[in-house]
Amino acid sequence: MSRTIHLALHPYGVGGPGQHGLWKDPRIAKNSSIDVQHYIQQAKAAEHALFDALFIVDSQFINATYPAHYLNRLEPLTLLSAVATHTRHIGLVGTASSTYNSPFNLARRFASLDHISGGRAGWNVVTSFDTGTSRNFGLEEHLDYATRYGRALEFVEVARGLWDSYEDDAFPADVARDLFLDPAKLHALDHEGEHFRVAGPLNISRSPQGQPVIFQAGVSDEGRDLAARVAEGVYAPGGSLQQAQEYYADVKRRTAAHGRDPEHIKIFIHGSPVVAATDEAALRREREIYDEDNDFARNLALLGRSFGAYDFSVHDLDAPFPDVAHLAEKGGRTGASAIIQRARENNLTLRQVADSLSEFRRSPFVGAPETVADTIEQWFDAGAFDGINLAFRTGDELDLFVDGVVPLLQKRGLYRTAYTADTLRGHLGLPVPENRHTAAGAHALNG
Repeated sequence: MSRTIHLALHPYGVGGPGQHGLWKDPRIAKNSSIDVQHYIQQAKAAEHALFDALFIVDSQFINATYPAHYLNRLEPLTLLSAVATHTRHIGLVGTASSTYNSPFNLARRFASLDHISGGRAGWNVVTSFDTGTSRNFGLEEHLDYATRYGRALEFVEVARGLWDSYEDDAFPADVARDLFLDPAKLHALDHEGEHFRVAGPLNISRSPQGQPVIFQAGVSDEGRDLAARVAEGVYAPGGSLQQAQEYYADVKRRTAAHGRDPEHIKIFIHGSPVVAATDEAALRREREIYDEDNDFARNLALLGRSFGAYDFSVHDLDAPFPDVAHLAEKGGRTGASAIIQRARENNLTLRQVADSLSEFRRSPFVGAPETVADTIEQWFDAGAFDGINLAFRTGDELDLFVDGVVPLLQKRGLYRTAYTADTLRGHLGLPVPENRHTAAGAHALNG
């Protein structure tokens, strides 16, 4: 069976990182990040284009310097539950922290979304690198890297155990026998681990896709290894073709090393296509977008997020980059460490570091529809991704991609021409996980 490209939509409302000025665009409603109708409209457009999923990011800490979308947005699972009732096919992937949630509560919420949507739910597991989040949950200190990733691994294992509380045929609802539940098909978890003690069982049955699909976004060794152990979808950083290829190969290799089929983990890179009638028009528009959003104060604040929302404005911009290595361990360690290393090796000032991180970089997916389709095909054939998580500034730009690029990918046999499944697992070609208790019973019978 030939491979086909997976597409997801990543809406940012009034503007996320790198889109600081988007809220000023007259085509953008100033309340779009909290307007459920905006998301329903986006989801319907993506579903019309046969996208695999709608992907909602989240964090639980802000200060006044954060991007506009972060300052005022809907909670993902509440939002996706509403979207589920207005769509039929598109997957619904929500971000939720394994550091600042409890397994029972979150497993129940995702199982509920999975039932509401008929088996279309996905969970993007994050460990939260915004160190200020801890104070919103009564903790003085953010957990260190090793603890956060150890907790994440155990959290997913507990959630999956809870999702198997009922075997698939646990509810005969047999009036003649006065039997609604077969109690032999209900299983407590009784988990006791390093981070959690959870008795179970969960009070909701499995959905048509068995369990929600697990996504993960990690760049560090710990993040990649967590993905290889538990993820079925990965939100990858992208970058250059070579960087995307290296990440793809590394995660697939790690997945195989953990005894899993590498085809059962789908890697999505981030993509922000700019499509226009000609290559020249698209390149001009890309530069215009950069100029609209390139604000130094906002870029300096964005730099601080990698260091736990640290306020770099307290330092002399033209002095050497400050010694903030101690902040990296509990923040975005991989990105922060790379910034520190580059600053030291090149004797950069704070201003130079902030400027270098926000300098104009061309996206690979810019041009006329044929050009963008060619590049997507080239990257796909080169083993850079299984799918693209697409971000568009406006609905008009989404339409340009859907009307111009998608038909070309379909014509080349690279993208579906109709949905062939009703669940997110079905879209991604992932197996339905067998209930562990059913499997154990079958194994005992075949002893």
